[in-house]
Amino acid sequence: MNRLQQRLQDIAPARLAAIKRGIEKESLRAQPDGALALTPHPAGLGSALTNPHITTDFSESQLELVTGVHQDAQAAIDELTRIHQFTYHVMAEAGDEMMWVSSMPCGLPTDETIPLGRYGSSNVGRAKSVYRMGLGHRYGRRMQTISGIHYNWSLPGLSNDEYFALIRNFRRQSFVLLVLFGASPAVCASFVEGRQHELQPLTERTLHMPHGTSLRMGRLGYQSDAQASLSVSYNSLEGYGASLQEALTKPYPAYEAVGIRNPGGDYNQLATTLLQIENEFYGTIRPKRVIFPGERPLHALRERGVEYVEVRCMDLDPFLPAGIDAATARFLDVFLMHCLLQDSPNDTPDEIAALARNQHRTAARGREPGLTLERGGREVKLADWGDEVLAECGPIAQALDAATGAGSAYRDAVAAAVTAWSQPDSLPSARVLQALRQEHDGSFIGFARAQSLRTQRAMLALPYPPEMAAHFRALAEQSVEEQKAIEAADTMPFEIYRQAYLAPRRLIA
Repeated sequence: MNRLQQRLQDIAPARLAAIKRGIEKESLRAQPDGALALTPHPAGLGSALTNPHITTDFSESQLELVTGVHQDAQAAIDELTRIHQFTYHVMAEAGDEMMWVSSMPCGLPTDETIPLGRYGSSNVGRAKSVYRMGLGHRYGRRMQTISGIHYNWSLPGLSNDEYFALIRNFRRQSFVLLVLFGASPAVCASFVEGRQHELQPLTERTLHMPHGTSLRMGRLGYQSDAQASLSVSYNSLEGYGASLQEALTKPYPAYEAVGIRNPGGDYNQLATTLLQIENEFYGTIRPKRVIFPGERPLHALRERGVEYVEVRCMDLDPFLPAGIDAATARFLDVFLMHCLLQDSPNDTPDEIAALARNQHRTAARGREPGLTLERGGREVKLADWGDEVLAECGPIAQALDAATGAGSAYRDAVAAAVTAWSQPDSLPSARVLQALRQEHDGSFIGFARAQSLRTQRAMLALPYPPEMAAHFRALAEQSVEEQKAIEAADTMPFEIYRQAYLAPRRLIA
């Protein structure tokens, strides 16, 4: 028995059965012709500030659907589906907009025309909008319209060190997820107008990478030269916290030039530091902790430790109604357990740099035959490394099936991944390109628009009992009242609120 299997045996089945997961899923609202919807967040969905299940991400036009916490993968998908159903019905009552099912955006207007999320007149609501204004100044608004799925995961009884060991291995092996589940190999040309890129034309208005997996996770996605200067270590909570604190408190010259406010007095950004707030730090995975109202996330982490990890590298699958299914969720459970159980040496600055190169290589060329990645200072074949990881997932899937009473669901999820790994043409990224070419004359917008309409019809056709509609309507109405109460209770001027919230002492436990 190897060390991984020994560690697996040491975890009681009751703990495996108590794994918790929740899902956050972003999607743009699009017009019937495939252009970005520029309308306000639909009133029937309630307040984007306070609705626990339906909010917006960067843009007013970018829905974010959020499940609760579940001990069963299928239950999480079922709830995500119900939230979709309510959202689609509200949108259908309001007009003819649809949810865009691709991670890469629909047809975009000029950068400054993309609407920022709006959250009302309270200080917390204004801060969220000013933060987004800052993101627009720093990275451009187009980049922020990319959408994805975040998978939040926890195993009871893990220490901070164990969570950080998991995170280090996840960063080493996340190329497996980009290949298996990446679904963004092509993009509308409007997304890259005026930007340097390595994409190849498929048609006049569609660009792609022939062996690409996830352009969202590549050089065109959530990347920045400023953040590339951050070499955040994941060797301990203390080291991670120190790296983030520096980025949150040290002024950055390019952002100082932008300034907090413009000459007219309107806010450009929350701060002139490398990161305005913790959420601005991009990564494939983050250590997280539920925060108290008004609390800084870094303070919460330092004071109470890691509660769960947030997996951030998952594309929307345009072929799945909710963008993700239970089999994918179960594979993620197995994969995260593998990252936890495997030996996890400390990272180094050299390895951190190599992992960034591996991510870019996999995003742009992950299905390329013979592609190599850097591992321990040498080049190894991506296919061979993935084979090794997937082989080690088998016993974990078996243990999860036994502990959760899931029959063979976990083993089936791993078996499907093994099959897909050996048949690159069956992967979502390959299927997107096949559909583009064969059914839509090479048009990315044509493909994603047709798929979005198909998904909309399928969601609206599902059984929609009155009590389900009533439940979500009540939550929406309650959220509007909660926003009003927050606004009525505010007395502090926004500038004083901003300075108090960003005070460095609030980052320390």
